[in-house]
Amino acid sequence: MATSSKSSKDTGAPSQPQTQAQTQLQRPPAEIQYAAQLARLQAQDKDPRPPGWLLGLKAARAFILGDASLDIAPKIVAPVASIERMLVTLATGRGLMLVGEPGTAKSMLSELLATAISGISTLTIQGGASITEDQIKYGWNYALLINEGPSPRAMVPAPLYLGMQKGQVVRFEEITRAPLEVQDCLLGMLSDRVMAVPELSGEHGMLYAREGFNIIATANTRDRGVNEMSAALKRRFDFETVFPILDFDRELALVQESSTRLLAQSGIPKTIPAPVLELLVSTFRDLRGAPAKEGNNGGGNGGDAAMDRLTAVMSTAEAVNVAHAVGVRAWFLEQREGSPADLVDCIAGTVVKDNADDRAKLRRYFEQKAAKRNGPHWRAYYEARHRLP
Repeated sequence: MATSSKSSKDTGAPSQPQTQAQTQLQRPPAEIQYAAQLARLQAQDKDPRPPGWLLGLKAARAFILGDASLDIAPKIVAPVASIERMLVTLATGRGLMLVGEPGTAKSMLSELLATAISGISTLTIQGGASITEDQIKYGWNYALLINEGPSPRAMVPAPLYLGMQKGQVVRFEEITRAPLEVQDCLLGMLSDRVMAVPELSGEHGMLYAREGFNIIATANTRDRGVNEMSAALKRRFDFETVFPILDFDRELALVQESSTRLLAQSGIPKTIPAPVLELLVSTFRDLRGAPAKEGNNGGGNGGDAAMDRLTAVMSTAEAVNVAHAVGVRAWFLEQREGSPADLVDCIAGTVVKDNADDRAKLRRYFEQKAAKRNGPHWRAYYEARHRLP
């Protein structure tokens, strides 16, 4: 499973004409991007739905995976059974934990699930070393607090408070990057569905979650061990692993569709030529050790000796970002379409970060694999290797 891009986070075209204000957004949330689809599904959804849900499970599945009969394009590449398990988990009231390699669409998937269930995806907590409990639950307007003392008017609700109050899904991105004491403040909300507010008295001292509230968390496997979740918190979640796209053709189509949309958003009239996209996807799959495309010298390992895997993230999302960069470089510098030489320039910034071994592995890739591939685009790609840093 993979996203088109971490910056774009969707793979379908906008479902309705957008207003001028919306077209100026770099990346509208799913509830804006797909507002017409949500309305159409809600109007036609006659199936029973869990309490507090915007859509039933079948309609939510159609929103995420597409439905040709309703003119709804797939927004993600994922097994149907996996999406159904996620929806069932959330319908039972269990928290959902999405784990996997970086760039495999965990954030995008959590956004789509939250949109299908609650109609809103922006109740989001971004995990990090500096996050505090009041950024998750609630804080205070200190001017009112000083003048009036603790009161509902002085409270500044955070995503978790709002999600419980309104009965909506809260997204906790990169939960394992948050300190352990911040993670564990979720225990009461996931178990008893209640948040204590000791500063307030009476009915305002306890917040009880409304139907529809739940938590979707994400964690990437590269962060395992940073702030490992407690066993108590793990028990409150059902875990679902999100895998990279295994099929070459599906990954190529996803990168092509997503990069075309990003280039259009950047005001670039050119798309990336198909041979250059094949070079890009083949290189990423080779360097992350993905299965070869049988019978295609350019699509995977092609029977060559296996390459060492890189420490850099070689995800589909990163491939989309590189394709976008290729188009931007070619058009804004020389008003032309992207070439294999542009790809060499742009791919280096993704592969070669802070690990000198990755630099050497990338150079070996050109000498050991790119040099042996057939076709004029592979030859031009190989001959541009001198542009590597």
